[in-house]
Amino acid sequence: MKILLTGATGFLGSHLAHQLLKQNYQVVVLKRRSSNVERIQSILPDISTYDIDICDITQPFKEHRKIDAIIHTATCYGRHNENPSEIFEANLMFPMRLLEAATFFNTDTFFNTDTISYKYLNNYSLSKKQFVEWGKGFAQSEDIRFTNIRLEHMYGAGDNESKFTTHVIKSCIANVAELKLTQGEQKRDFIYIDDVVSAYMILLENAKQQAFQEYDLGSGKAIKIREFVETVHKVTQSRTNMNFGVLPYRKNEIMQSEADTKLLKSLGWSCKIDLSKGIKLVMEKLKNNY
Repeated sequence: MKILLTGATGFLGSHLAHQLLKQNYQVVVLKRRSSNVERIQSILPDISTYDIDICDITQPFKEHRKIDAIIHTATCYGRHNENPSEIFEANLMFPMRLLEAATFFNTDTFFNTDTISYKYLNNYSLSKKQFVEWGKGFAQSEDIRFTNIRLEHMYGAGDNESKFTTHVIKSCIANVAELKLTQGEQKRDFIYIDDVVSAYMILLENAKQQAFQEYDLGSGKAIKIREFVETVHKVTQSRTNMNFGVLPYRKNEIMQSEADTKLLKSLGWSCKIDLSKGIKLVMEKLKNNY
């Protein structure tokens, strides 16, 4: 099978690109000229890449006889002061053009990476949820199968510095003097990157199901943020002072988020890496930096 992948230079996308090649899929990547390709440098000779800011979005479809599926992981979180129109363009207009091209060139399935946040939390969440509605419409018109993956709190070595999980783990390994935190009563479902990738691969193998399908992807167990932080602190044997309660909760804070993994488990998937083991794996990969 030939897979078109967006976001391949990012954390999730790069792990997917490596795993797809390991399982003998042909990989076509859409990226920008300015993209940092460090995460996929070792596999660049083995994949086809297109700089989407200088070529038409239909070019990879025209140059490859058949693209069987698209895995869309590219996103804009709005963490770098992007304005609403930039977030709209990245999270709605770009995947819409890609979905239209996929439909025209008879691609079988579009796998979309969605957020667990509700749509009115911020501009990022709103744009992501709006695209899912469009994808559902395409699927209901029997133009293409659309599989929506609602991803919980993924973590792992090499993730972006702006992520809460990465920030906490690196701070503890480095023994920074203090971490300022909220009270930490909000519950989150943390899942290690390898378990995330294995779920995508199982979904890819089971793509030919109903036109629209939605899956929650997480460990299936929510814990308090405070417990996550304390587990990191314990596993890393950190001397960092955890200052809980000095920061306020965000506006419209989600107090509980937990994946319902029944559908994924029915396909044979299971979460294999618990939180302590996942943190140890991250620590082993990062500790040499400090």
